[in-house]
Amino acid sequence: MGCKLKNMLTSDINKGKKMKRSGLITTKIGMTRLYDNGGVAHPVTVLAVGDCAVIGNRTAEKNGYVANILGLREAKAKHVAKPQAVAAEKAGVKPYRKVVEFRVTDDCVIPAGTALSADHFVAGQFVDVQATSKGKGFQGAMKRHNFGGKEATHGVLKAHRSIGGTGMREWPGRVLKGKKMAGQMGNETVTVQNLKVFGTDAAENLIFVEGAVPGANGTFVLVTDAVKKEHKDLPVPTASNNGNAGAEQVTETETETVAE
Repeated sequence: MGCKLKNMLTSDINKGKKMKRSGLITTKIGMTRLYDNGGVAHPVTVLAVGDCAVIGNRTAEKNGYVANILGLREAKAKHVAKPQAVAAEKAGVKPYRKVVEFRVTDDCVIPAGTALSADHFVAGQFVDVQATSKGKGFQGAMKRHNFGGKEATHGVLKAHRSIGGTGMREWPGRVLKGKKMAGQMGNETVTVQNLKVFGTDAAENLIFVEGAVPGANGTFVLVTDAVKKEHKDLPVPTASNNGNAGAEQVTETETETVAE
């Protein structure tokens, strides 16, 4: 009874939602320039889709939500986390180096075993990208938080790049939490919204995105339809290569989940 009520509530919630397609897992190749028909150069970031494929699904009946489970870059079992390797073995699929869940609506569920391609996105649409930024180590407040620093002269002695006073008076007598100070910079998850897709290369399975994408070359980049800028005439649920990842349904694999 409780399960049936849960499914009814989930279906009612999905009725009021707009269509939400799956994203893609890509690898950052680097940056280059491409020219439009008018001869204007555009700086673009090249993202490789590679062997990205759907290796399983989450269902409202069993999991309480709907999602596609994607994998990128096949790997040996010894090169992935043990829970992920065991889950892949139970589901009858090969282990993947990167496994991510993308929550979708009911009409955007992609069958397990479908190989995805760069044509999942179309030229002119806007996308949101998420990746881990470059780590910059321990940095001072001027570089980390854009502090102005102290004066170059007028009595300042060997403290030109210091942050100044951080304490308080007798009350509260402590440094408040969240105070901007020196510390670890970079190496964090960064999302950049509303980047325009300049075009795709179906033969090489590449996506060209205008502008910069976080992370070093070789970083895994999650690409999804832009939340703030919708685009019409998108392939639903996807434009696939009709490939086969040899997958059924992943059950308890450890995955990352892209927030709604």
